[in-house]
Amino acid sequence: MKAINILDTVILSDNWYTLKKVTYEVVGRDGLVIRQEREAYDRGNGATILLYNKEQGTVILTRQFRLPTYINGNDTGLLIECCAGLLDEDHPEECIRRETMEETGYAVTAVEKVFEAYMSPGSVTEILHFFVAAYSSESKMQEGGGLEEEQENIEVLELPFTRAMEMIGTHEIRDGKTIMLLQYAALHIFVAG
Repeated sequence: MKAINILDTVILSDNWYTLKKVTYEVVGRDGLVIRQEREAYDRGNGATILLYNKEQGTVILTRQFRLPTYINGNDTGLLIECCAGLLDEDHPEECIRRETMEETGYAVTAVEKVFEAYMSPGSVTEILHFFVAAYSSESKMQEGGGLEEEQENIEVLELPFTRAMEMIGTHEIRDGKTIMLLQYAALHIFVAG
């Protein structure tokens, strides 16, 4: 028997993304076959980016309403995040350039992929591609704020990097991908010394 044997897959919801209930067998460490059922939410893969200006010591972040955070106790539902989006069949670099323009209004050409990660592997299939890119005032091409047809209402924030790092400790920034990219920047971009 293979290590994993899928026995049945039932689609529970195909409204916005796909929620599946999967029944499978897995071989345990003791060699015995265990039958399990789990639900997996498939929303596609995504990309995220931290825009930074090393000379100014600043980063570009966004603020927008996120219903799941509101449901889970975030009083306003507003979340400060790095720009991000779903791949929608695009290559991760193409996706993040498009999302950066739509959400922030900045045109970036030299993007650097720094890593990729599963963000919630217990229930979500998504793998997220993480990027960084330098920006300047000359790279601001439009207002940003997201697409009206996608009902996006995104506020663009330019913050001192040191302030953004403080905001992790004050819980003003609680988005995992953003914390990861800010920590990356602290180790590799805004290195003191």
